[in-house]
Amino acid sequence: MSLDNRPVYSGGCQCGAVRFRVEGALGHASVCHCRMCQKAFGAFYAPLVSVRDAKLEWTRGERQTFQSSNLVQRGFCAECGTPLTYEAPDGVALAIGAFDSPAEIAPVIQWGIEGKLPYVDAIHTLPGKDTMGDEEAAAFLAQLVSYQHPDHDTDTWPPEGRTQ
Repeated sequence: MSLDNRPVYSGGCQCGAVRFRVEGALGHASVCHCRMCQKAFGAFYAPLVSVRDAKLEWTRGERQTFQSSNLVQRGFCAECGTPLTYEAPDGVALAIGAFDSPAEIAPVIQWGIEGKLPYVDAIHTLPGKDTMGDEEAAAFLAQLVSYQHPDHDTDTWPPEGRTQ
């Protein structure tokens, strides 16, 4: 919470070149299944939350934008490609996965369901495995050094001595 008891959220891209801070109540969170959102996110759908009535500030770097239609721009990190925004005449929505605590932002509606991929509703029925429960994955991950920005603000990034 901020000093005036308004909620505060932070987030950014995967590499840490672009960071944001939102002060105030978020709007309704949603997922959009339209083909344009699928392509913009490279995913089955785009999870977004409106920041229309909140104060959005870019605290590190600048997002780049792609004009995806005559009315909409998509913001992203030019360094790592992380999708960040959906910007339309009625306001800005941020990618839920770009927030430091995305579990706090649950979608309440689906848009563009005519474009929903036929298997999306059944994904929860697929077998699930814990990553570290798989010996091959565990061996691979034991060697992995992540360059991903942590889920909190940092004074500088990347860490001293390491370049992006």
